[in-house]
Amino acid sequence: MDYQVQTQQPVPGGMNSVQVPLVPMPSYSPALAYLSTVDQLVVKQKKELVEIVLDYESANKYEVKNSQGQTIFMALEDSDFCSRNLCGNMRPFALKIMDCNQIEVMKLVRPLACSGCCFPCCLQTMEVECPPGTVVGRIEEPWTCLTPKFDIKNEAGETVLSIEGPMCLCNCCSDIDFDILSVDGETKVGKISKQWSGLMKEMFTDADHFGINFPLDLDVKVKATLLGALFLIDFLFFEQSK
Repeated sequence: MDYQVQTQQPVPGGMNSVQVPLVPMPSYSPALAYLSTVDQLVVKQKKELVEIVLDYESANKYEVKNSQGQTIFMALEDSDFCSRNLCGNMRPFALKIMDCNQIEVMKLVRPLACSGCCFPCCLQTMEVECPPGTVVGRIEEPWTCLTPKFDIKNEAGETVLSIEGPMCLCNCCSDIDFDILSVDGETKVGKISKQWSGLMKEMFTDADHFGINFPLDLDVKVKATLLGALFLIDFLFFEQSK
């Protein structure tokens, strides 16, 4: 914890007090510190021409931008060739998130798992580390029959928010929204949107565009976990399976 110290606090009579520590200010990693200043992000998947032409599944790459279109993070999937081309969108991976200086500031870890109502014993999970090695949150998929749902948990394992998607994931010329809800599911506090990219891109590539918005004063660790949920949603529902 960092403290702000007032060394010359005036008191009646013109005398000065001794050093008085004020309210402790939390010390965050650079990535979390930046997230404290934003209430929305845009994520764009990058695809190389050879991947599109040859239908070759390489490691996913993303740009994370702020609302002004400035790139603030790059995300690169760390997985092996066999997992990508045999397990498809269910593959295990680590997603390394780096700043503009190519320094890894965050890490998302997803083990091999299943999804859907047929496999309730091995549903999706993802750990969010920021900085790498320090778990700040976790995404867990509860068992459901109709709509996709996810629980957003803090580092203590307590559910702090939930995410609920639509029954139909067909984006017929429109965005697909996943609502970010309060724990009781009654209040919408934000959303993750799979953005319509245009007819040609939607038909011939899986290069996805997403937007996410949340309250500006939301705990930065929860913001980081919600960003992780965005990537998990992309892999689960919008990544082409081999």
